[in-house]
Amino acid sequence: MPQRLDVVLTKAGRTKIRYPADVLTDDGTRISVLAAWAAPGVRDFGFVRFEPGDEFTEHYWRDRWYAVKEVRDGRGTLKGWYCDITRPAVVRDGAPGPAELAVEDLDLDLWVSADGSQVLRLDEDEFAASGLAGRDPDAARQALSALDELERIAKEGGLPTLVAG
Repeated sequence: MPQRLDVVLTKAGRTKIRYPADVLTDDGTRISVLAAWAAPGVRDFGFVRFEPGDEFTEHYWRDRWYAVKEVRDGRGTLKGWYCDITRPAVVRDGAPGPAELAVEDLDLDLWVSADGSQVLRLDEDEFAASGLAGRDPDAARQALSALDELERIAKEGGLPTLVAG
Protein backbone atom coordinates (compact mmCIF):
# COMPACT_ATOMS: atom_id res chain seq x y z
CA MET A 1 0.00 0.00 0.00
CA PRO A 2 1.42 3.39 -0.92
CA GLN A 3 2.02 5.80 1.97
CA ARG A 4 1.28 8.79 -0.25
CA LEU A 5 -0.67 9.15 -3.46
CA ASP A 6 -2.30 11.75 -5.65
CA VAL A 7 -6.07 12.18 -5.49
CA VAL A 8 -7.25 12.82 -9.04
CA LEU A 9 -10.79 14.17 -9.31
CA THR A 10 -12.20 14.18 -12.82
CA LYS A 11 -15.39 15.69 -14.14
CA ALA A 12 -16.79 15.25 -17.64
CA GLY A 13 -13.61 13.49 -18.73
CA ARG A 14 -11.21 16.24 -17.58
CA THR A 15 -9.05 16.52 -14.49
CA LYS A 16 -10.75 18.96 -12.15
CA ILE A 17 -8.05 18.85 -9.46
CA ARG A 18 -5.04 16.75 -8.47
CA TYR A 19 -3.44 16.92 -5.04
CA PRO A 20 -1.18 14.85 -2.81
CA ALA A 21 -2.58 12.95 0.16
CA ASP A 22 -1.25 10.70 2.89
CA VAL A 23 -2.84 7.26 3.08
CA LEU A 24 -4.30 6.62 6.54
CA THR A 25 -5.96 3.23 5.94
CA ASP A 26 -6.86 0.95 3.05
CA ASP A 27 -8.85 -2.19 3.79
CA GLY A 28 -9.37 -3.07 0.13
CA THR A 29 -12.88 -1.58 0.05
CA ARG A 30 -12.42 1.81 1.69
CA ILE A 31 -9.35 3.99 1.47
CA SER A 32 -8.95 6.98 3.79
CA VAL A 33 -6.48 9.77 3.16
CA LEU A 34 -5.43 13.03 4.78
CA ALA A 35 -4.96 16.09 2.59
CA ALA A 36 -4.59 19.82 3.00
CA TRP A 37 -6.97 22.23 1.24
CA ALA A 38 -5.56 22.03 -2.26
CA ALA A 39 -7.34 24.73 -4.23
CA PRO A 40 -5.85 28.21 -4.46
CA GLY A 41 -7.15 30.76 -1.97
CA VAL A 42 -10.48 30.65 -0.16
CA ARG A 43 -13.69 29.09 -1.39
CA ASP A 44 -16.70 30.60 0.36
CA PHE A 45 -19.90 28.62 -0.20
CA GLY A 46 -21.95 30.86 2.09
CA PHE A 47 -22.57 28.02 4.54
CA VAL A 48 -18.85 27.13 4.96
CA ARG A 49 -15.46 28.48 3.92
CA PHE A 50 -12.64 26.23 2.75
CA GLU A 51 -9.29 27.95 3.13
CA PRO A 52 -5.56 27.42 3.44
CA GLY A 53 -4.80 25.51 6.62
CA ASP A 54 -7.95 23.37 6.44
CA GLU A 55 -7.41 19.62 6.61
CA PHE A 56 -9.57 17.02 4.92
CA THR A 57 -9.83 13.44 6.10
CA GLU A 58 -11.27 11.88 2.98
CA HIS A 59 -12.97 8.49 2.76
CA TYR A 60 -13.42 6.78 -0.61
CA TRP A 61 -15.08 3.47 -1.35
CA ARG A 62 -14.39 1.10 -4.21
CA ASP A 63 -17.98 -0.20 -4.01
CA ARG A 64 -20.02 2.94 -3.24
CA TRP A 65 -21.01 5.94 -5.30
CA TYR A 66 -19.78 8.61 -2.89
CA ALA A 67 -16.86 10.03 -0.94
CA VAL A 68 -17.11 11.64 2.50
CA LYS A 69 -14.67 14.37 3.49
CA GLU A 70 -14.39 15.45 7.10
CA VAL A 71 -13.27 19.09 7.13
CA ARG A 72 -11.34 20.68 9.99
CA ASP A 73 -9.79 24.11 10.29
CA GLY A 74 -6.10 24.65 11.05
CA ARG A 75 -6.77 24.40 14.80
CA GLY A 76 -8.48 21.03 14.39
CA THR A 77 -12.04 22.30 14.90
CA LEU A 78 -14.59 20.31 12.90
CA LYS A 79 -16.35 22.41 10.24
CA GLY A 80 -18.45 19.54 8.89
CA TRP A 81 -18.59 16.94 6.15
CA TYR A 82 -18.53 17.58 2.43
CA CYS A 83 -19.82 14.59 0.51
CA ASP A 84 -19.17 14.11 -3.19
CA ILE A 85 -21.34 11.83 -5.28
CA THR A 86 -18.87 9.93 -7.46
CA ARG A 87 -18.37 6.70 -9.28
CA PRO A 88 -16.62 4.13 -7.07
CA ALA A 89 -12.96 5.03 -6.47
CA VAL A 90 -10.09 3.31 -8.24
CA VAL A 91 -6.50 3.14 -6.99
CA ARG A 92 -4.00 2.75 -9.79
CA ASP A 93 -0.28 2.61 -10.20
CA GLY A 94 0.89 6.03 -11.30
CA ALA A 95 4.18 4.75 -12.74
CA PRO A 96 6.41 6.49 -13.30
CA GLY A 97 4.80 8.97 -10.88
CA PRO A 98 2.93 8.47 -7.59
CA ALA A 99 0.01 6.08 -7.21
CA GLU A 100 -3.35 7.69 -7.95
CA LEU A 101 -6.73 7.57 -6.28
CA ALA A 102 -8.99 8.26 -9.24
CA VAL A 103 -12.52 9.53 -8.65
CA GLU A 104 -15.11 10.76 -11.16
CA ASP A 105 -17.27 13.58 -9.78
CA LEU A 106 -20.95 13.28 -10.78
CA ASP A 107 -21.87 16.86 -9.79
CA LEU A 108 -24.14 16.10 -6.83
CA ASP A 109 -22.89 17.01 -3.35
CA LEU A 110 -24.10 17.06 0.23
CA TRP A 111 -22.93 19.38 3.02
CA VAL A 112 -23.45 18.49 6.67
CA SER A 113 -22.49 21.04 9.34
CA ALA A 114 -20.43 19.95 12.35
CA ASP A 115 -23.46 20.00 14.65
CA GLY A 116 -25.65 18.23 12.09
CA SER A 117 -28.19 21.07 11.98
CA GLN A 118 -27.55 21.77 8.28
CA VAL A 119 -27.92 18.99 5.72
CA LEU A 120 -27.82 20.61 2.30
CA ARG A 121 -28.22 18.93 -1.09
CA LEU A 122 -26.02 20.80 -3.56
CA ASP A 123 -25.60 21.15 -7.31
CA GLU A 124 -28.74 19.29 -8.36
CA ASP A 125 -29.08 21.83 -11.20
CA GLU A 126 -25.54 21.00 -12.43
CA PHE A 127 -26.37 17.30 -12.28
CA ALA A 128 -29.52 17.80 -14.36
CA ALA A 129 -27.62 19.94 -16.89
CA SER A 130 -24.76 17.40 -17.16
CA GLY A 131 -26.83 15.08 -19.35
CA LEU A 132 -25.74 12.02 -17.38
CA ALA A 133 -29.32 10.72 -17.19
CA GLY A 134 -29.41 10.51 -20.99
CA ARG A 135 -25.84 9.24 -21.52
CA ASP A 136 -25.71 6.75 -18.67
CA PRO A 137 -29.11 6.24 -17.01
CA ASP A 138 -27.80 3.55 -14.64
CA ALA A 139 -25.04 5.86 -13.36
CA ALA A 140 -27.58 8.67 -12.90
CA ARG A 141 -29.81 6.34 -10.85
CA GLN A 142 -26.83 5.22 -8.77
CA ALA A 143 -25.85 8.85 -8.15
CA LEU A 144 -29.31 9.92 -7.01
CA SER A 145 -29.62 6.82 -4.83
CA ALA A 146 -26.23 7.58 -3.23
CA LEU A 147 -27.28 11.17 -2.50
CA ASP A 148 -30.54 9.96 -0.90
CA GLU A 149 -28.60 7.39 1.18
CA LEU A 150 -26.07 9.95 2.44
CA GLU A 151 -28.81 12.45 3.24
CA ARG A 152 -30.65 9.81 5.27
CA ILE A 153 -27.47 8.80 7.12
CA ALA A 154 -26.66 12.47 7.83
CA LYS A 155 -30.14 13.29 9.14
CA GLU A 156 -29.92 10.27 11.45
CA GLY A 157 -26.57 11.57 12.76
CA GLY A 158 -24.67 8.64 11.27
CA LEU A 159 -21.84 10.29 9.30
CA PRO A 160 -19.30 10.05 12.16
CA THR A 161 -20.05 6.32 12.46
CA LEU A 162 -19.89 5.81 8.69
CA VAL A 163 -16.39 7.27 8.45
CA ALA A 164 -15.15 5.75 11.72
CA GLY A 165 -15.71 2.18 10.76
